Amino acid sequence: MEIATILITPFLGTLVGASTVLFARHAISARLHKALLGFAAGVMVAASVWSLIIPAIDLSADMERLSWVPAAVGIILGMLFLLTLDSLVPHQHLSSNSPEGLKSGLGKRQMLMLAVTLHNIPEGMAVGAVVAGALNGDVGISLAAASALAIGMAIQNMPEGAIISLPLRADGASRSRSFVYGTLSGIVEPIAALMMILLYEYISPSLPYLLAFSAGAMLYVVVEELIPETQQGRHTNTGTIAFAIGFVVMMILDVALG
Repeated sequence: MEIATILITPFLGTLVGASTVLFARHAISARLHKALLGFAAGVMVAASVWSLIIPAIDLSADMERLSWVPAAVGIILGMLFLLTLDSLVPHQHLSSNSPEGLKSGLGKRQMLMLAVTLHNIPEGMAVGAVVAGALNGDVGISLAAASALAIGMAIQNMPEGAIISLPLRADGASRSRSFVYGTLSGIVEPIAALMMILLYEYISPSLPYLLAFSAGAMLYVVVEELIPETQQGRHTNTGTIAFAIGFVVMMILDVALG
């Protein structure tokens, strides 16, 4: 894949997912909702491990017994970054009736979109960090690995696009408006990826930290939002099984293509 294609691939997954609202007749069922969330969580955890944390440790091999330091520091900083955004950005989750973040005059639909947008920021950061490593050429990260991660993010973005557009439609929004909101929630990914690439040009020695930072941000989303939502109410086993499937799919992509 070319660089531009890699960067836009995750967004295309969101676009495809959001487009389901254009022909779907019914709102998403609770069982399917949990399955989609579980699958997305599985993909994100596997991507964090194989595409980000392990490469971060490998790139720090010259630190010998302390090679874990950049990964540990990056993960913590990534989680703190998402915690800060989660505390400041006005948003609302589908399973909640109360908005989070700073008070604002935004409506429920806008805040639902912002909730998914927050999830997409670390995914874009992850793709950008891996692409930056591949462009460096001397750190053992290939464009194939970046492509595998981008494809994995696109696969898990398909259900995320549906998760935002279908409930908006069920809430009374038109099909076109629901599609637009679902699509816009993913536009932040190529932007975040490009920012990571530009940032790397100025602080290239920090690549292990950037990789782990992205992993920490994604793990925050999984632990704070995705897994808790799959374990509420009925059909919790569905979310768990879907998590396993998503994890295995992303692991295979990374090992086979990376």
